[in-house]
Amino acid sequence: MTTLVYSDDPCELVFLHPMGHKKLVKFRALETFKNVLQYPEDIKGRWKDFFNNSNPLTLELACGKGEYSVGLGRTNKDRNFIGIDIKGNRIFTGAKTALAEGLTNVGFLRIQIGQILSYFDTNEVAEIWIIFPDPFLKKESNRLTHPRFLHHYQQIMIPGGKINLKTDSKELYDFTLETIEAQQCTIHTNIADVYGKGLASGDLAIQTFYEKMHLEDKRTIFFLSFSLPDTPVVLPERFQKRADQSAT
Repeated sequence: MTTLVYSDDPCELVFLHPMGHKKLVKFRALETFKNVLQYPEDIKGRWKDFFNNSNPLTLELACGKGEYSVGLGRTNKDRNFIGIDIKGNRIFTGAKTALAEGLTNVGFLRIQIGQILSYFDTNEVAEIWIIFPDPFLKKESNRLTHPRFLHHYQQIMIPGGKINLKTDSKELYDFTLETIEAQQCTIHTNIADVYGKGLASGDLAIQTFYEKMHLEDKRTIFFLSFSLPDTPVVLPERFQKRADQSAT
């Protein structure tokens, strides 16, 4: 059944499929959630004010429904977590759960990850989690562990801050391993089969809906934890030009 709603313009009518109506409801609810910011202004360097404390800040990139951010927040009350995604209807799920459980150390930010430098300041981020991201098999420059993204992370992370990748994609795992070795990153943990080796414990044991599906399908889960080098991340030439233009 198609639903008829009014837009902000009283002269305009919008026809929505039921699924579209559900998304609209979620988007409107997000505007009332105190733990969600959508394209906020003047938040860069002020996340301590958002959380009302100075605890270390961890980001979950492309967080989807925010299951990992919520899971991390439950067991690490002395740290702050921000799930970042562009899709508000997905963020809604994690934000609602965090509010219901009173997790004041979990927040959500709706932005494009490529815009991350506009929302976080130098040395403001202690750790990053990247959980089952799109491996972008046909366009590696879109992978969240590509040097162009590592360059962004380096500008907002504390020295020695950890970046954690959990994936079922062998291609993304191999690409990331090659990339961080070429960039002379420090590798803290490299597990080619998390569950096969019985190493799913602590934060690594948190499972999202999709991870449970992957395990049911008998897929291998890979994990890498590493820190960026002290020297600047080396960018491919075409991305170096863009970085230079942004700096000016």
